[in-house]
Amino acid sequence: MTERELDAAGVTDPALREAYRHCRRLNARHGRTYFLATRLLPVERRPAVHALYGFARWADDIVDALGTGADTARRDAELAALERELEQGLRDGVSAEPVVRALADTARRYGIDHAHFADFMAAMRSDLVVTDYADYAALRRYMHGSAAVIGLQMLPVLGTVTDRETAAPHAAALGVAFQLTNFLRDVGEDLDRGRVYLPADLLAAHGVDRERLRWSRDTGRRDPRITSALRAFERLTRGVYRQAVPGLAMLEPVSRPCIRTAFVLYGGILDAVAEDGYAVLHRRSVVRRRRRAVVAADGLARVAAARLGARSAAAREPGCVPLTGAGPVGPRMVEEVA
Repeated sequence: MTERELDAAGVTDPALREAYRHCRRLNARHGRTYFLATRLLPVERRPAVHALYGFARWADDIVDALGTGADTARRDAELAALERELEQGLRDGVSAEPVVRALADTARRYGIDHAHFADFMAAMRSDLVVTDYADYAALRRYMHGSAAVIGLQMLPVLGTVTDRETAAPHAAALGVAFQLTNFLRDVGEDLDRGRVYLPADLLAAHGVDRERLRWSRDTGRRDPRITSALRAFERLTRGVYRQAVPGLAMLEPVSRPCIRTAFVLYGGILDAVAEDGYAVLHRRSVVRRRRRAVVAADGLARVAAARLGARSAAAREPGCVPLTGAGPVGPRMVEEVA
């Protein structure tokens, strides 16, 4: 499928094709939910998504280099080197680093604002030294660079039926909602990295602090105060999802099935956390395979409908070429997405 994606995207340079393949592998390894949702995009747009997410995952790996012996100073130096490579790649369009080369090509093809990448790198540097957040306002300032700009980077690739400025706040909200979901799911793992993303004032309102979280993680014991705080954070997250909802209809029809599927699957993580009794300090909650299959089947049906609509519209417009679509739709793809 990779070669077909690159052919459809018009990527012909062998080194650039390999750079995109590398990004695809990074995305597949780290972001299973969104990687599989990307399969629902028109085939020619997928390499750009892999470049954007591959770069984000690579930078995040530098920040989260646990067990590698990389101290803060070394990770800071690696991020600084990456940022210099990024600036040069965006400026000149070339880079010795495959991920940067693919990202620079994607930014050029889709006219993505370079400021989004600068904001993202600033958030990554913050993660090296900031280990908790006093309140939600402070967390939101961090998430502008770590999550909101990811949604803004994606908008030109997905396309909109409104002007981009109207859709932008909803795209940013969706990026934030996805990250908040990850924060809730990964409370225990983040704590092991020395970080607490749940706002301190939210925790304190329920009688919880970092030491209480650490106690629960270390002993495996539950505390109703922690459960109450986690439930409050879930409610906060669902509110951000609601802010994102209007943006789904603002996307080009052929892009909506992908983002709607990601929307439903990530929301399903919140459901899984609740069904698991908010035991995120002790184990990771996952969306059941059957649920993923149902969502995937719905997404594929929407892809088929969008493809049919695009072809019908093209047929009514002399000289228009129909979109290539999302590729084969069938039971095998349902299994892959599930």
